[in-house]
Amino acid sequence: QVQLVDSWGGLVQPGGSLRLSCVASAFAFSNYPMSWYRQAPGKMRAFVARITTDVANRRLADSVMGRFTISRDNAKNTVYLQMNSLKPEDTAMYYCTRGWTRYDYWGQGTQVTVSS
Repeated sequence: QVQLVDSWGGLVQPGGSLRLSCVASAFAFSNYPMSWYRQAPGKMRAFVARITTDVANRRLADSVMGRFTISRDNAKNTVYLQMNSLKPEDTAMYYCTRGWTRYDYWGQGTQVTVSS
């Protein structure tokens, strides 16, 4: 059974950093592009970042450009989201998902709260 497990969210002060991870299982991870989305309270789920299978192409939402980085380790079946210079408006539940613009499996989410 395909599984995506999101982890390493938490509470951080403005300007701080977090690195989220998403560990995949039960499918050929290296064959699939991966993406991150987030959903803030009262808002729709929004695109954050995506990465191709060979890491040659990455896309970031304008709101996180220059602060967030997406990466992957195919040997570990893991995709990461490095988040720097965090702002209160980055507070949301973060989800990884399998796919580039069409998605079939989602992680359970990990909460990121940016607050002083």
